[in-house]
Amino acid sequence: MADHQRIHPVPEPEQEPPVQKPTVPLVPRGSFRSEKGDPEKQQQEPPLRRTIPYYPPLKPPKKRCCSCKRCLCCTCCLFFLLIIIIGALAAAFYFVFQPKIPNYSVDSMRITQFNFNTDMSLLFATFNVNITARNPNKKIGIYYESGSHLSVWYTGVKLCEGSLPRFYQGHQNTTVLSLNLSGQTQNATELLQALQVDQQRGSIPLNLRAKVPVKLKIGKLKLMKWKFLVKCRLDVDSLSANNAIRIRNNDCKFSFKL
Repeated sequence: MADHQRIHPVPEPEQEPPVQKPTVPLVPRGSFRSEKGDPEKQQQEPPLRRTIPYYPPLKPPKKRCCSCKRCLCCTCCLFFLLIIIIGALAAAFYFVFQPKIPNYSVDSMRITQFNFNTDMSLLFATFNVNITARNPNKKIGIYYESGSHLSVWYTGVKLCEGSLPRFYQGHQNTTVLSLNLSGQTQNATELLQALQVDQQRGSIPLNLRAKVPVKLKIGKLKLMKWKFLVKCRLDVDSLSANNAIRIRNNDCKFSFKL
């Protein structure tokens, strides 16, 4: 009789209990956590990557630019406004007072001395000149101040010099001035030779120059000091002492400056 097979139960393999993650840090009591932190978290966190910061391009400040433009615009407006005001005042002054340029002319000339020394190296000259000054203005007077200077020149050489007296010339006034001009010229040999040639032709060119400081009077107001510049070109027939000298040409030009 066959043996009955016995079935013995096979014991199941023991299952290992699941490993529980520590819920408390694996650090002994009384010790401190590492500065590097939890090693488990360090393994889970991705490594840090270095990123370059992004800076947006700088834009010019708009407010400052606008303020500069506004300031420049205001300056230009003030400048043009000042020009308009000055132009309006000048136009009002012209229409109210109607200023006119003074006129000057050399009426006559007489030579009282025109002598050379023995070696012809020095020339002594004394001229008496009559000058007519005309003020054509109806509402402007002229104060002729001290410090004026007049001179007579021949071929770039100064022969004599003098000055105007100090006086006041009223509205539409004509004043005749008799002036004595004297001087001496060195190295006059070449001057004598040129003078003899011109005297034979009967035309001797002379230049009279005047610098006169003046002040204008408008109503009761006396303005600042100006300087009249007068240049007269003369043609005379001779330069002999105690002889009547005839003026053939008399052309005077006037200008002024501050």
